[in-house]
Order: sequence, then C-alpha cells, then structure tokens
Amino acid sequence: MSSRRHSLLGLLAVLSHPQARAHAAQPRAASGSALLVVDAQVGLLSSVWQAERVAAHLRELVARARAAGAPVLWVQHADAELPYGSDRWQLAPGFVPAPAETVVHKQYNSAFARTDLDARLKALGVSRLVLAGVASNWCIRATAYAAVDRGYHLTLVGDAHSTEAIPVPGGKDVPAEAIITDLNTVFEWLSVPDVRTEVRTSATVAF
Repeated sequence: MSSRRHSLLGLLAVLSHPQARAHAAQPRAASGSALLVVDAQVGLLSSVWQAERVAAHLRELVARARAAGAPVLWVQHADAELPYGSDRWQLAPGFVPAPAETVVHKQYNSAFARTDLDARLKALGVSRLVLAGVASNWCIRATAYAAVDRGYHLTLVGDAHSTEAIPVPGGKDVPAEAIITDLNTVFEWLSVPDVRTEVRTSATVAF
C-alpha cells in the first residue's frame, strides 16, 4: 500500500471515529475559561519526567474545571509513531472525556494546526485557555504560541506539563526539568499585544 493511500485511510478513520464527531452540546464558558488537555495518551504521558505527578495534576484540573462548569477539551495526537487506534494512541488510564466534552484529533505539534479547535473554542465563548499536558517542548509549546497568536489569554499550568530529556551533540542531554522551567519562564514574561499570559500551579488555577 502506498504511503499516500495509507495516510488517506488514516485520515478517513480519524474523521469517521465517534470522538471526531460532535458530542452533545457542551455548555458555553460562563467565565470565558476552558481547560485544554493535550496528548494525555498512553504512548506519550507514561514516558515523561515525573509522569505520575503530572497525571495526578491533570486529573485534578479536569475535576476542578468540571466542578466549575468550565468546558474541558481534549487533544489526541496521531502519527507514524503513534498510530491512530493503537494501544499507545489511547488516552491514558483515568482520562475519560465526558459525553459532552470535545475531543480534537491532530497530526501536528500545534493543536490548532489543521483542526477545528479555534472554531470550537469560539463557539463555546472561550477567551482564556488553561493549558496542560505533554510534551512541553513540542505540542505544549506549539499550542501555547498558536493560542496567543489567535488572541486567547493563556494560563500555562506549570506543574501539569512535562517532557523527556533531549540528547544534544557531545553526548549530553538537556534535562526535562530544564525544558519545563524554560517554558514556564517564557510564558510568565511573554509580552503579546492585548493578550495576558501567566503560569500557575494546578492548585492555584481558577476557572
């Protein structure tokens, strides 16, 4: 089977999957805030630095957003290394979208790239994103910048995103903790016209 035909079949599978279709109407964001959980999947979340702690913070955020009546949106990645429908592609244990919650399927780092995430957020009346998930230096970073470029206020949850160490030339690694700290520092100080960015812990985020 040609790679082009394989890609087409994969895309059709994504579009026909029940999670890709509209759920029951999700309530609008009364406060303007929504939680975006990025790539909390078996093949991604399990391998990051302090995975259990990060997963616990993600579960806490989901519970608090639901209790506050804030929309919860889930992003799920698929590519050649994380095939759609595979065991590794599934959301990690303990992460189950509610029937009315949106699931967005992506194939690129940014959750906005060739998806309808922006349209879904606008339909829900969202003006501020609370962002958490994996991986800090790939999909979290790309999604964060894409969000502020589109005018969304952004709260990055500093203890609810993570990644793996990255090998660099010379036989050394950039530690995961350093990558996380760098991203948190950037979004604490980033200056964007008419957009507010901040970094909060999972315990101090308000919805």
